[in-house]
Formats: sequence, structure tokens, C-alpha cells
Amino acid sequence: QLVESGGHSVQPGGSLNLSCAVSGDTSSTNCIGWFRQAPGKEREWVALVDTRSGSTYYAASVKGRATISHDNAKNTIDLTMNKVKPADIATYFCAARGGYCANSPQEYRIWGQGTQVTVS
Repeated sequence: QLVESGGHSVQPGGSLNLSCAVSGDTSSTNCIGWFRQAPGKEREWVALVDTRSGSTYYAASVKGRATISHDNAKNTIDLTMNKVKPADIATYFCAARGGYCANSPQEYRIWGQGTQVTVS
């Protein structure tokens, strides 16, 4: 099970911190990441982490501004993003899959309910 938190209103240029709490049997879901969907747009990937290797992957739109991390103690996948742009405003979802870290949302079967990031 994946439960997102941390969505809030943010000003352009500000920062956001999202957290995805992972529970249940995660032995077969090594790749966990963040996706987002803005109104009227398709869901897109933001950042992924392979919890076995520690490898991280970032979409070009957030590279250099976002950091994804796996907190082993809390079993959370955290996303920090700085210099937020209007284009970053969306509902953010956490998703998990086993195997390689695909960047297509269609490759993921396990999803959280999402957390909304709005502009203030």
C-alpha cells in the first residue's frame, strides 16, 4: 500500500516536500517513484528510485530541482523539489513496480491516492 502526504499550496519559486509511506509486502516492488497529473493533461513521471540499487532517475523537467530518496527507517519515498514552477502544479502520485524502473505510468499497477499541490 502506498499513501502520499505533503501536498500543499506553494508559491512559484518555493519548494515542496512530498512523502510516500510504503507498507505491506514490498519484496517484489523495488522500483518506487513519483508521477504527477495536471488538469487536462496525461499522467507523467517525475522521479524514480530503485530501492535495491539506490539508483535514481529524474524527468528532464525536474532534473536539478528535485531529489527523490528512500528512507529505510521510515520506509518512505520522499520527493523534494525546489524552484517550483507553475508547470509543477499537479496531483502527485506514488507508484511501485518490480523489475526495472520504467518511466511509463502504464507499467505500474500499484498506486497511491495522490496528494495535490496547488499554487498560492
